[in-house]
Amino acid sequence: MTSIPKVDWARRKSHLSSKSFLAIFVLLSGLTATAHPQSNSSPNSATSIPATTAAQSTPQSGGQATPAQTAGSASAPSDANPEEMTSREEIPTFKVNVKLVLVRVVVRDSKGNAVGGLHKEDFQLLDNHKPEVITHFSMEQPGSEVAREQKTSEPAPGVAPADNTKLPAVPEQYIAYVFDDIHLKFGDLVQARLAADHHFASLKPTDRVAIFSTSGQTTLDFTDDRAKLHEALLQLHPRPIGSGTSDCPNMTFYMADLIQNKQDSRAERASIEDALSCLRLPMNTPQLAQVAFQSAEMSVVAEAARQVTLGNQESHIALVVLKDVMRRIMVMPGHRNVVVVSPGFLTPELDLEQDYMNVVDHALHSDVIISTLDARGLYAIAPGGDVSQPGPTNAFASSAESQYEIEAAEAQGDVLSDLAYATGGTWIHNNNDLEDGLKRASTTPEYYYMLGFSPQNLKMDGGFHALKVTLKSPQKLTVLTRRGYYAPKHAADPAEEAKQQIEEAVFSQEEVHDIPVQLRTQFFKSSDQDARLTVLAHVDVRHLRFRKVDGRNGNELTVVSALFNRNGNFIEGSEKSLRMRLRDETLASKLASGITLKTNFAVKPGSYLVRLVVRDAEGQEMSAENGAIEIP
Repeated sequence: MTSIPKVDWARRKSHLSSKSFLAIFVLLSGLTATAHPQSNSSPNSATSIPATTAAQSTPQSGGQATPAQTAGSASAPSDANPEEMTSREEIPTFKVNVKLVLVRVVVRDSKGNAVGGLHKEDFQLLDNHKPEVITHFSMEQPGSEVAREQKTSEPAPGVAPADNTKLPAVPEQYIAYVFDDIHLKFGDLVQARLAADHHFASLKPTDRVAIFSTSGQTTLDFTDDRAKLHEALLQLHPRPIGSGTSDCPNMTFYMADLIQNKQDSRAERASIEDALSCLRLPMNTPQLAQVAFQSAEMSVVAEAARQVTLGNQESHIALVVLKDVMRRIMVMPGHRNVVVVSPGFLTPELDLEQDYMNVVDHALHSDVIISTLDARGLYAIAPGGDVSQPGPTNAFASSAESQYEIEAAEAQGDVLSDLAYATGGTWIHNNNDLEDGLKRASTTPEYYYMLGFSPQNLKMDGGFHALKVTLKSPQKLTVLTRRGYYAPKHAADPAEEAKQQIEEAVFSQEEVHDIPVQLRTQFFKSSDQDARLTVLAHVDVRHLRFRKVDGRNGNELTVVSALFNRNGNFIEGSEKSLRMRLRDETLASKLASGITLKTNFAVKPGSYLVRLVVRDAEGQEMSAENGAIEIP
C-alpha cells in the first residue's frame, strides 16, 4: 500500500479566521489484553482505560457483553505481539476516481417545488453532446433535520455522574452571506442591508451566520449573536475599486469587452460617435473631421482598455472572496449554504471563467449549496440611460448603448443563475421583496440529485465541456444544473485527492456507517474551569476486509476525531493511522469484540460537538459519527 502525506491541518488554519484553530493529537498504539488503572498523567499521555470500562462505554450488538480490547498502551503481554498493531503518522492512499465529474441537479415542477423520488434511469447526461454513463447517483434531502443519534456522556471512572441528560443545541445549518459591495450601488445595498437585518431575526437557534463582503472590508465569522450581525450589516457600504463608467465616452465593462476582446464593430462605432459628441472637437473641414475622428478613436481604445482592466479586477476579486468563503464554510460541521447578494458581474476572460468553475467544483465536492439574490430587485433599463449621466447626443450611439445596457444587465445575471443552478441553490431575481428572497435563498431545496460520471477519453487540455441533463419522461419538469466544466490540464494526484476526501468527511455532519463504529464520550472535571473530555471509538474489526501477507492479516485504519465549539469552530482534533498486521488467532479471539480507541481533550466547561471519522485502506470504507456533549 502506498502512503500519502499527512493532512497539513496547520496550513488549513491560514484559511480560517483567528477564532478557528486546530491542534493535532491522537492516542493509538499497541494492543492490551489486560486492564490498567487510570493514572494521573496528563490528558495527552498514552494511557489505557480498563477493559471493563470500555465495554460499558461501548454498547455491544446482539446483547454481547464481551470486554473490548483497548488500543492505547505501549506495554502489552507476550501473547499479544505489539507488532501486530502499531500506529504511525502516515495516511494510507484510498482508491478514488480522480476523473469523476459531479453534477448536482434540482428538478422542479410547474409550481417551483423540488421533485423527489426519481431514479438514475430517469436521467440522461450529455458531455459535449455525447451520452455518458452515470456511475454515481444519489437523491439527497438536505432540508430534513440532520440525522444524528443522541449519544449520552459518562464521567470518567470513579467520578460521580453529572446531569448530562440535556444535550446542547448543536448547530445544524451554517449560512455565509456574501454582500457584493464592489458592484452594488448605494440604494440597492441599503435595501439589502435592511432586508437582511429583518431576516436574521427569524433564524433558528441551530443556525449560525457569517457575513462577508467582496471588498474584504466587512467580515464576521459564524455566530448566533444578533447584535454582532446587526453591527456588521451597518458596516456595509459600496466600495467600488474605481469609476465604473467615464463621462466621455460613456462606456461600461460590457461594451469595453465587446470592443477590445470581441472586436464588435457596432459597439466600437457607437462609442466613437459618443466620443465625437462629448469631446466637441471642431469638424468644420475634412481635415478637422479626420483629426476629430482619430482623437475619438484613440479615446475609445484607451477607455476600453481601462474598463476591461478595471472590470476584470473587480470580477477577479469577487471570485477570490467567494473561493475564500468556500474554504471557510467547507470546514463547518453541518448543512452549508452560501447566499450571494449582488447585482451580478461579468467573467468574460478565460481565467475568470475557470475561477468561476473552480468555485462550483469546490461547492459540489464540499457539499455546499450556493444561492444568489439579485439585489437590484425588479428593475428596468431607462431609455436613454441614467439621467444623472450626460449620455450621448448622437441618435445611433444612444440607441446602441441602451441596447448594450440591457444585454449587460442580462449577462451580469448569468453568473448569479449559473452559481445557483450548478450547486443546487436558488436564484432570486426580478423581486423587490428582498427579505422573502433572502429567506428562500437560505433554504435548501427539499430534494436534489447527485450525478457522477467518468468522462470517456478525457483529454488533459483544459478545454471546456458543455453538460446537458434531461429527463427521459415527458413530464413538464424543469431540470436545473451546471452548464459545464473545464477538463484538467494535468492528471490529479490520487494522494492529494484522498487527503481531501478525508478532510471533507471530517467537516461534514452526515453520518456514515460503512464500518461498525460506536462513539462514546466521558468527561472528568479537575476544577470548575478545567475538564478532560475523553472520546472513545469502538471499532468492530471483524467486519473489516484484510489482506493476507506472510501469514498476517493486514489493514490500516485512519482515525480522525475533531472537537467543535457551539458555533461549529475548531477547538482540537486528532489524526493518525493504525497499522494492523494480525495473526489469525489474534483476529479470531483477542479482537473478537473489537478495539476501543481513546483520545483526550483538555477543555473548559461548555457545549461541544464531537466528530469521529474512521476509514480503512483495504475496503476503502468509511464511518462518520456525531456526538454532542455539554460539560457543566
